[in-house]
Amino acid sequence: MDHVMHAAPPTPLLALEGLTRRFGGLTAVNRCSFTIEAGRITGVIGPNGAGKTTIFNMVAGALVPSAGRILFDGEDITGVPTHRLFHRGIVRTFQIPHEFGRLTVLENLMTVPASQPGERLWPVWLTPGTVARRERDVRERAEDALRFLTLWDLRDELAMNLSGGQKKLLEIGRAMMTTPRLVLLDEPGAGVNPTLLARLREMILELNRQRHYTFVIIEHDMDFIASLCERVIVLAQGAVLTDGPMDEVRRDPRVLDAYLGGGDENCP
Repeated sequence: MDHVMHAAPPTPLLALEGLTRRFGGLTAVNRCSFTIEAGRITGVIGPNGAGKTTIFNMVAGALVPSAGRILFDGEDITGVPTHRLFHRGIVRTFQIPHEFGRLTVLENLMTVPASQPGERLWPVWLTPGTVARRERDVRERAEDALRFLTLWDLRDELAMNLSGGQKKLLEIGRAMMTTPRLVLLDEPGAGVNPTLLARLREMILELNRQRHYTFVIIEHDMDFIASLCERVIVLAQGAVLTDGPMDEVRRDPRVLDAYLGGGDENCP
C-alpha cells in the first residue's frame, strides 16, 4: 500500500494557548485558546466584558498573562514588552486614538519608525549624510501613507484638529510606517461616520490583499465585520464561545444568548 505523505499544516502566525488574566478576584480572560492564520482578516466579537481588549493588551505586550502562552510565528512571546513586539511586527491601534495632538499629521507618522539615526547625537555629527538619507526615506514613506489614506491635504494640520474618523485613519497610517506582520485593530468603526467607515473598510482590504497585512479586528458593528472577515471568533466570559464563518456564527443560539445575557444592544 502506498504511503501518502501529508504536509504539516503551516505554523499559525499567532497562537493563544490557555491564556488567562485575572484582576484581583475577577477573571477577565479564562483559559482562552485560538490561532490566527497569516494573511487573513479575522474578526473578534463578543458582548461587553467578554475579554476582547484584555486579550489584545496581552498579545501587544501591555499586560502580562496570569497563565497560558502566546506564540508568534511559533516563538513564545508571553510577557515580552510592547516595544520589543513592535520591532517584531506586532502593531495595535486603539478604540480611542493615541495621536500626538500638537504634532502635524505628517510628523505623527514620521515619529513612528524605530532606530532613526537622527535621534542620537553622534550620528548627526559623524554621518550627517546617513541621517539625511534615512529621514528622506521616512518622509517618503509617510507621504505615501497619507496619500493612500486620503489625508494628504491635512498633512500640515495639527493631529488634535482631526475628526474622530480621521484620527482612526491616522492610526492605520502609524501601523503602515512599521511594515507590520500583525495588526490588531480595536474597534476601528467606533464613532466613525458611514462614509468614512466604507473607506476604512476598503483600505483594510487593500492592505490585506496588496501588502499582505494580517489583521485581527475587535468590532461591535456586525455588518462591518461580516464584510471584511472570512472567520469570526466569538468570546464570552473570557473564553471562545464559537469560531467560524459569520453566517454560521450569526445563527448560533449560544451567540444570541451571550449577547442578550451580556446586556449588549448590538446583537448580531
